[in-house]
Amino acid sequence: MKTRIITAIIGLAIFLPFVLYGKWPFTVFIYLIATIGLLEMLKMKRIPFFSFPTLIGIALLWMFLLNEELYTLINKIPLNNLEILYCFVLILLSYTVFVKNRFSFDDVSFVLLSIFYVGIGFSYLIETRQAGLEYILFALLIIWFTDSGAYFVGRAMGKRKLWPIISPKKTIEGFIGGVLSAIVIAIFLQWIYPIDASLLIIIFVAIIASVLAQIGDLVQSAFKRIYDIKDSGNILPGHGGILDRFDSLIFMVPFLHFIQFIT
Repeated sequence: MKTRIITAIIGLAIFLPFVLYGKWPFTVFIYLIATIGLLEMLKMKRIPFFSFPTLIGIALLWMFLLNEELYTLINKIPLNNLEILYCFVLILLSYTVFVKNRFSFDDVSFVLLSIFYVGIGFSYLIETRQAGLEYILFALLIIWFTDSGAYFVGRAMGKRKLWPIISPKKTIEGFIGGVLSAIVIAIFLQWIYPIDASLLIIIFVAIIASVLAQIGDLVQSAFKRIYDIKDSGNILPGHGGILDRFDSLIFMVPFLHFIQFIT
């Protein structure tokens, strides 16, 4: 627990200045952690860091993270986004032939889905910060209070298991505690740093966002169960990897854009 707390404090000390300042330093920082997150996914499938599929995967990931100015430059290429994506797919499929299926169709599928999962989630995180500091603070605080509320309520009152096959320690009581904690912090944040929306909408969004955040955490737990690993990585002592800390965020943040809460 001591290691976990120390890591959290150091992590916040590094992360929060990027969040507060925003602009290109935040974007560069997200590029870095998104790349580490993708490498963690590929490691689950035992795809080597120094390999052709990893290089192609990082290149495609960075395309998902492009800001508007760079995207305008890329769009000068006489191909639309879907055609560019398909070119990458063909390159990876061709690679399976060159290595005589040591890198298989299943591996190609895993790489591509990992890029979508990590890339789209983190790209919306960049867009959230560009929309305004109040939105990124809303998203982060919903995640942190959901996680803390679920943990402490689960420890104090948890009796009924939520999904024991995937995450044995999570409880229904903890799940509800996480949602209630998200509602409380959303109301408080709307009071001190309001978003242009009614309180009823804020509460509704907080509930759905908290639920999705906890589902995102379960999704990552399911990945680790399938590939028989404890953590996605070890870059954060006491917490695991980047995806262990950002799994809820990259699962939930796109939702805020899909419902036009952030535009």
